[in-house]
Amino acid sequence: MRIAKSIQPVSPPATPVVAPITDAELVVMKVVWDRAPVTASGVVAALVKTAAWKPKTIHTLLTRLVQKGAVTAEKQGRAQVFRPLIAAADFQHAASRSFLGRMFDGEIAPFLACFLNRAELSPEEIAELRRLLDGQKPG
Repeated sequence: MRIAKSIQPVSPPATPVVAPITDAELVVMKVVWDRAPVTASGVVAALVKTAAWKPKTIHTLLTRLVQKGAVTAEKQGRAQVFRPLIAAADFQHAASRSFLGRMFDGEIAPFLACFLNRAELSPEEIAELRRLLDGQKPG
């Protein structure tokens, strides 16, 4: 007797899965998030003085971000236009979860305890943390 297996389609993840991004790539990614859609020359202009990188280095980092699936590049005339494929908030959440997983077994309470034992928070920061923990909306 043959039993038919029910195959359910697998839905894509809510956010794209992106290969790990280096610190240098993250600097470039932040420019793309802030200025998208942005040309390669726009990214170079934003970073050439602050990052002290040569334009070729910035182009290489953009190419890596495309290869990793973090940004898309579209040819428009002679220019390459870059757009993020993952939202900054989604990336931050994934990176935070990865850090918590590696350092604190995925638990946020031990992280906060470790951080708060060594940090001096302003009254405003304490109020913001209380608001977040209480689940209140800003403003």
